[in-house]
Amino acid sequence: MEIFHCLYFGVLLAFTCIVAVVLADDPYSEALLSLKSELIDDANSLDDWLVPPGGNTKEKVQACSWSGVKCDKNSTVVVALDLSMKNLGGELTGKQFGVFTELVDLNLSYNSFSGQLPVGIFNLTNLKSFDISRNNFSGQFPGGISSLRNLVVLDAFSNSFSGPLPVEVSQLQYLKVFNLAGSYFDGPIPSEYGSFKSLEFIHLAGNSLSGNIPPELGQLKTVTHMEIGYNSYEGSIPWQMGNMSELQYLDIAGANLSGPIPKQLSNLTKLESLFLFRNQLTGLVPWEFRQIVPLASLDLSDNQLSGPIPESFAELKNLKLLSLMYNEMNGTVPPGIGQLPSLETLLIWNNFFSGSLPNDLGKNLKLKWVDVSTNNFIGSIPPDICAGGLVKLILFSNNFTGSLSPSISNCSSLVRLRIEDNSFSGEIPLKFSHLPDITYVDLSRNKFTGGIPTDITQASRLQYFNISNNPGLGGMIPAKTWSLQLLQNFSASACNISGNLPPFHSCKSVSVIELRMNNLSGSVPGDVSNCQALGKMDLADNKFTGHIPEDLASLPALSILDLSHDNFSGPIPAKFGASSSLVLLNVSFNDISGSIPSSNVFKLMGTSAYQGNPKLCGAPLEPCSASIKIFGSKGTRKIMWILLLCAGVVVLIVASAFGIFYIRRGSKGHWKMVSFSGLPRFTASDVLRSFSSTESMEAVPPESNSVCKAVLPTGITVSVKKIELEAKTMKKATEFMTRLGVARHKNLIRLLGFCYNKQLAYVLYDYQPNGNLAEKITLKRDWVAKYKLVIGIARGLCFLHHDCYPAIPHGDLKLSNILFDENMEPHLADFGFKYLVEMTKGSSPATIFMGETGELNSSIKEELYMDIYRFGEIILQILTSLANAGGTIHSKPKEVLLREIYSENQTGSTDSTQEEIKLVLEVALLCIKSRPSDRPSMEDALKLLSGMKSQRK
Repeated sequence: MEIFHCLYFGVLLAFTCIVAVVLADDPYSEALLSLKSELIDDANSLDDWLVPPGGNTKEKVQACSWSGVKCDKNSTVVVALDLSMKNLGGELTGKQFGVFTELVDLNLSYNSFSGQLPVGIFNLTNLKSFDISRNNFSGQFPGGISSLRNLVVLDAFSNSFSGPLPVEVSQLQYLKVFNLAGSYFDGPIPSEYGSFKSLEFIHLAGNSLSGNIPPELGQLKTVTHMEIGYNSYEGSIPWQMGNMSELQYLDIAGANLSGPIPKQLSNLTKLESLFLFRNQLTGLVPWEFRQIVPLASLDLSDNQLSGPIPESFAELKNLKLLSLMYNEMNGTVPPGIGQLPSLETLLIWNNFFSGSLPNDLGKNLKLKWVDVSTNNFIGSIPPDICAGGLVKLILFSNNFTGSLSPSISNCSSLVRLRIEDNSFSGEIPLKFSHLPDITYVDLSRNKFTGGIPTDITQASRLQYFNISNNPGLGGMIPAKTWSLQLLQNFSASACNISGNLPPFHSCKSVSVIELRMNNLSGSVPGDVSNCQALGKMDLADNKFTGHIPEDLASLPALSILDLSHDNFSGPIPAKFGASSSLVLLNVSFNDISGSIPSSNVFKLMGTSAYQGNPKLCGAPLEPCSASIKIFGSKGTRKIMWILLLCAGVVVLIVASAFGIFYIRRGSKGHWKMVSFSGLPRFTASDVLRSFSSTESMEAVPPESNSVCKAVLPTGITVSVKKIELEAKTMKKATEFMTRLGVARHKNLIRLLGFCYNKQLAYVLYDYQPNGNLAEKITLKRDWVAKYKLVIGIARGLCFLHHDCYPAIPHGDLKLSNILFDENMEPHLADFGFKYLVEMTKGSSPATIFMGETGELNSSIKEELYMDIYRFGEIILQILTSLANAGGTIHSKPKEVLLREIYSENQTGSTDSTQEEIKLVLEVALLCIKSRPSDRPSMEDALKLLSGMKSQRK
């Protein structure tokens, strides 16, 4: 055994000596093995970096056969090192690079290298291409790069560098590609950057750069591509940039620029793409742009530009994209725009344009996407708008009239059609059999007649259909509507539709059915149980009869069921009591009879959900036993009336006596109780006693505007908020609190009731045991949990804004007002309470929200907009897990912000959730737009969030 050990160590020593001898003659391989030892290589990408036994007999570099290593034709010198996309990490010392004196190409991109960039790399004086993009190098960009005098390509895109931009890069006279985008560089762009002699490509976007854009950049006569947007500059676009005679691509979007667009940019006669969107640019769009003949993409959206579209734009024969949306432009669209031979996308929505659309729009056979919504257009749709294979036609919120263009009915390429909120009339000419790709159709709020096209059942990809508020539409619901395999939303309220509901034989994906205010009759088909995805069914204000199907109660996703103002009869199915999703059940004003089932679900709906049904009893209505005693026996009815009359007289006498006593005593200590559904009918004394261990009604209440926890006599724990009001406004305040009490939604805190006297009110809420979002914002959550949280908040806010009449702004939306229940479902708290303060000004709850014309007051509209803004901020806080990140978030470039969010949510570079995160971020950025009118409504925001890709505009 001893002999064996000696033999083993002898062989090992001999092999080590051989490797040492080999590497002594092969410094390249030695340096690379040293480099390998520093790296984190979890994917074993460098497994072949080995020295084979036997040594180097051919006097060639062993590393020449290794992956990523390139040598000269004799395999004696390493000339290129490509370690890109090998999943490598770690910090580099750079000590090995001194060996590679002939290296001309170094590529470390698409890895996870971190730490400071080693200055040893700058000893590679023959280097021509240096690519470290998509890593995580940090700290200031080190000095010494000017020694790479032969450098042609410098690409450091998407890292974490900070500090000022390196000035000495401008000394590299052969540099053609310069990319420092997507880091945290700050300060101004050095004026020296205007001295590059050979530069063709410069990309500095997505940093934290500030200051004025140096006019010296106009001296870059060789640059063809410039991206310097998504920073936070000051001032305006230097007119000298019009001197960059070779420029083909210019992007300064999202850069906080102000002032007018310099007309000198029209001197860029080789320019093909100009992106200046998301700034604060003002003034007119220069008519001189007609000189830029090659211009194919022009995006000036999301600014404060005014005036008309220049008629000279008709000369831009190569223009494919014209985006002027989100500005303050006006006038008519020049006829020449419709004749542009290359135009594919026209986006001019949310301006003040008027007149008709150009009659020739679409004749060029190239047009794919038109969005002119939210303007003041009139007239009809151009007849040839679909001639080139139109994909999206979005015209909503204008004043278009007449019938739909016949070309629309045969537009086989159409995917999205939104023409709601206009004055279109006549029959709907859509031939769904000719629209194989249509997914979204909104024809609501128009004047259509002739019914829903019967061939809608052939629209195999249809997901969303809304024809609501066309009062003269008439007709019936086509027989096989619910069989559409992808249909999610079907809305046809207030359309004078008659007939019966079609059977629900195949109803796999439908989640929303809205049919209120029609003339529908008959019973609800029992096979509605096939609609397993159904979340909302609104059949109110029709003529439905028969019993409420028990199968409705078994639908797992049903949260809103409104059957009010119909002719339903029979009992309420007790199965609804077992539903975990039901938030709103309304069967008021029917012929429902019997006892309301005793489950808590039914009590939560409040009395308004059951009123107008004389034969219905039980909590929260009058107890059934009392009803039977009074009305159940014909033989004793007269006696009962006599007893009731006597009782009334006694009550009147007692009340008068108490009234006299009350007036003498003063009103300060007299408390009243108002209970909503979900709270047993306690007295005010019961509630007040819960504040203290004493039995006195004068127990010390919590501080003003504070919230405390109280345990009621039966052991129920509630949250209590104190409100101080003047005696003269208490009546109005209680009216408003009553209105808040009937606002019920899964994502709102339930207002259970309140007790009050002439000076104070104590408001009782559901107690939520799991704290608020402010306390938990920094907790690690996976993306699914974050998305669920955002959606829950959006749904609650959307209910306040769009399902309450008049709308109720939250008024104080913040992290601490988002509470969690035992299932970590978010609930909005303190909604509407800001407006109780308004009661002290003598306004009634109605006049605070509604003006004399019945429209929302302007101040309330502003509050709705502010809710949306705060919602956007909360999304950003959830995405970044930062409670106080508001200021930095607003100033950060979108690209940098996205990278941080991906990292926070631990998504890989190919993770599918990255697209979802990007879309949620887009919604957040829409919500925090500086101009309130530019923000989406909560309804639109929720659609975008809920539908993700399929629901985007």
